Amino acid sequence: MAVKYTVAMKRVIAIANQKGGVGKTTTAVNLAASLAATKRRVLLIDLDPQGNATMGSGIDKSQLERSSCDVLLDEIELSTAVVSVEPGGFSLLPANQDLTAAEVRLLTMPTGRETKLRNALAPVRDSYDVILIDCPPALNMLTVNSLVAANSVLIPMQCEYYALEGLSALLGTVEQIRVAVNPTLEIEGILRTMFDPRNNLANEVSAQLITHFGEKVFRTIIPRNIRLAEAPSFGRPVLFHDKESRGALSYLALAGEMIRREEEEKEDAGAGAAAAGAAVAASSASRTTVDASAGVTTGAARAGVGASSVDRPPAGGRPPATAEVKDSTVVSAPAATNFGMPVSGGLGSATPLEDRTEAAAGTPTAEPTSATSRSPQNADPAADENQARTLSD
Repeated sequence: MAVKYTVAMKRVIAIANQKGGVGKTTTAVNLAASLAATKRRVLLIDLDPQGNATMGSGIDKSQLERSSCDVLLDEIELSTAVVSVEPGGFSLLPANQDLTAAEVRLLTMPTGRETKLRNALAPVRDSYDVILIDCPPALNMLTVNSLVAANSVLIPMQCEYYALEGLSALLGTVEQIRVAVNPTLEIEGILRTMFDPRNNLANEVSAQLITHFGEKVFRTIIPRNIRLAEAPSFGRPVLFHDKESRGALSYLALAGEMIRREEEEKEDAGAGAAAAGAAVAASSASRTTVDASAGVTTGAARAGVGASSVDRPPAGGRPPATAEVKDSTVVSAPAATNFGMPVSGGLGSATPLEDRTEAAAGTPTAEPTSATSRSPQNADPAADENQARTLSD
């Protein structure tokens, strides 16, 4: 029986951080499996010469006949190099150490070297709901290709001092690529990985991230977990190694949070479109009323002109006894205004600036009830995990 897939996300997400050992590959493999469990068509692209995502998915990188290296060098079509991952339920474009040679050759190309991956993805982009790219731990040409091809960047990071420095460098690179090549590139979110709540430094860095990035910080936190660490040695995602472990449940919660965010964005976009449509309809109705009023006035004026021409007295004679004024309508002048404001409420009656400032300072601001009330930090801790579990079931 064919698998029934859910509504497409249609998104390419680069998982990037130039600092090594922050959980990029672990996130790529386990997020791919978790999204696939929610009946989404997922493609994972391994763009790291170490090939860890390939090995963690159960594919032997030393036995590859086709890899992402061949795709970047335009030697084969991307679809011919994709392999199916079982029991992960997602597709994989594998990689090995040959990618190092591919990067060297890319650097020698005079033009178009940064768009190789984007061009290779174009024919298959609509065949998948989510495409995840596991980037190497460096801001090199392979990472640049990933960012140019992506719609957004997911940044895994440890809550440590050096990770903060690396984050600032990555954000600078993202901004440069947004300006130069990919204006639609945005931050998907910042994911706190290998988190230990007993560590005071980790809690302080986490608080700083929330303060500076707000809703861009995923509410889901990936903890340190032995099952999560040992799953790659078995060549499978942690969801199929120990589905009840904290690591597996955390990545299911991350998938649920991403799905929830997408649904909220669609709701906000639909509400905005409805409001815009209502405004256009109101404007159209207003123009129709004005046109109708103008038509009535013009008709009355024409009637007056016609009457005056009919009842005009003959030359040299007196007007008929039955003659009378046919159009005596007087249009009254509009009320006096002060640039659109009533005269009675003009500048003369305004409250002095000092009084208005003091009044504003003493008046509490109402809490927003839309996007802020749905921020990741205010969400139900179990909602995303339950949503992902429901979809996967």
